[in-house]
Amino acid sequence: MKRIALLGHGRFGGALAELMVDAGLEVRAHDPGAPIPDARRVDSLAALVEGADAVLVSVPVASIPAALASLRPLLSADQLVLDVGSVKVNPVAAMRAALGTDIPWIGTHPLFGPVSLAHAERPLRVVICPNPMHPDATARARALYERIGCWTLEQDAASHDKAMAETHALAFFVAKGMLDAGVNPRVPNAPPSFQAMARTIEAVRGDAGHLFAAIQSENPYSAEARRRLLDALGALDATITARGTPGDPTRETALSILPEPPAPAPAELTEARDAIDELDRELVAMLARRAELSKRARLAKARVGQGVHDAGREAQVLTARRAWAAEHDIDLDSVEDVFRAVLRFSRRVQG
Repeated sequence: MKRIALLGHGRFGGALAELMVDAGLEVRAHDPGAPIPDARRVDSLAALVEGADAVLVSVPVASIPAALASLRPLLSADQLVLDVGSVKVNPVAAMRAALGTDIPWIGTHPLFGPVSLAHAERPLRVVICPNPMHPDATARARALYERIGCWTLEQDAASHDKAMAETHALAFFVAKGMLDAGVNPRVPNAPPSFQAMARTIEAVRGDAGHLFAAIQSENPYSAEARRRLLDALGALDATITARGTPGDPTRETALSILPEPPAPAPAELTEARDAIDELDRELVAMLARRAELSKRARLAKARVGQGVHDAGREAQVLTARRAWAAEHDIDLDSVEDVFRAVLRFSRRVQG
């Protein structure tokens, strides 16, 4: 694929367009309600679709049927139509009805958004829902997403929506409830148990309102997932507030979060190694994010004719990291050694 037509250039559509342009694809976009760079803006659907290898529909889920109806007379059998909605059952049904066996189509869900892209979070994952009406569509969609640096996994629409109802939808539901209750996600002394929830709250705050509405109202499984959660929370609240006998085993079991540790208890060394493994996993994920930011820095340097190696900047980095190490009372030279290795890693990434 070389030329991509993007219908919808909102926050996600614009971010997706940037990934595609960075990957060397030609992107044209149409969206009367959003700003689009002159280099990719077209003013009609006909101009958008003409000559495109793939047409990505990046509009709110509720607007997909109308968008497909407008596109259908302009499409040809050699083009691929993809949606990027956060739910899949309804969009897949809409594409089946509008495009059928005549125009290749496939449902996809990029599991990332503008916030995660801004934070250089990796890997970028995309769910693809195989379409038996167009067996080749899966391979074509996978090739497109892999070209822009994504990992793909296949899942049917119903299984996808069930999984999203119990993960994406519930996480956003709880986070919005906490926001509406006045919870401040930026408390400076928040414990680690809250920090992951705070990131979810910030994600809800940063995403467009129609995304929250879509994953709650357009996903056919979200209402049942919310109901089970509310029932469980109600029962838990009743147990907490009930006056029970101190030490009552039934009440204590109901309030337990984790099962009792198996006997014999894990050795301290095993526990420490497990914790180290988990921390190292986080460090590797952070290195992946740093690599993406390094690539971003390389592009910025190239625009002003600056080389990859910036000795002055690296000296500043090492001085600052030594100061941070001193704040934590850990060995300054060892920390400098680590960051010298990180800087070598970043230079290799920048090529």
